[in-house]
Amino acid sequence: MKPREVVSRGLERLPLSGGHVEYVLVRRKGRRGVGLKVDETGLTVSAPVTMPRGRVEDFVRESERWVLRKIAEWSARQVPAVSWEEGAALPFLGRLLVLKLPAGARTHVEQVGDELRVSTRIPGTEAVRRAVIDWYKRSARAHLEERVAVLSARAGITPPRMFLSSAMSRWGSCNSRREVRLAWRLVKAPAQMIDYVVCHELAHLRHMNHSAAFWAEVARQCPDYRRLREALCAADHLYRSF
Repeated sequence: MKPREVVSRGLERLPLSGGHVEYVLVRRKGRRGVGLKVDETGLTVSAPVTMPRGRVEDFVRESERWVLRKIAEWSARQVPAVSWEEGAALPFLGRLLVLKLPAGARTHVEQVGDELRVSTRIPGTEAVRRAVIDWYKRSARAHLEERVAVLSARAGITPPRMFLSSAMSRWGSCNSRREVRLAWRLVKAPAQMIDYVVCHELAHLRHMNHSAAFWAEVARQCPDYRRLREALCAADHLYRSF
């Protein structure tokens, strides 16, 4: 289907009972009704070229409860950018590590209890960020390889080849060559959630689809998968923060 041509786009402000809401109004050729979308950027309203602005705003007001609820949900999912300075909180295996920056002549990262101690040869936040991410990737590989081995044996499956992924849109994937890719950012999540993702991908080694048989296999390997999947979806923005 040919996409409708955007005629105009502008930032508007609309008073609602809960206060003023800013939104982006997009006028499109060929559009018949009004469409509402709320995401991390805020509210976007798509409307026909000829529809009066008053009618567009009436439609938004009619959907006020939905709009305010969605905006609140997205606001709750916003994660402040990591400062990469002393005292920053970094999620790891379901808990928070406190970033410490001792002086050092070489780049070195070490977890000591609930602290992640990072010294860098070159000063600056970018060097700290790179060092921390490298540490996360090393930690992720060690943890994920161990869990793939343990959970494969438990499920009676020959362990697949495992690769780390930097994907932001999915936690894992599996192909017909028996290769499993797992996002290194997953190591920020609690261990049980990580195990659910591993079991999900291992189940694909027996069912390369999302059929009823596939979900039965997931349930066999991870009986509490529904709760863990919901918890991971609710908190995934925290684990994708960097």
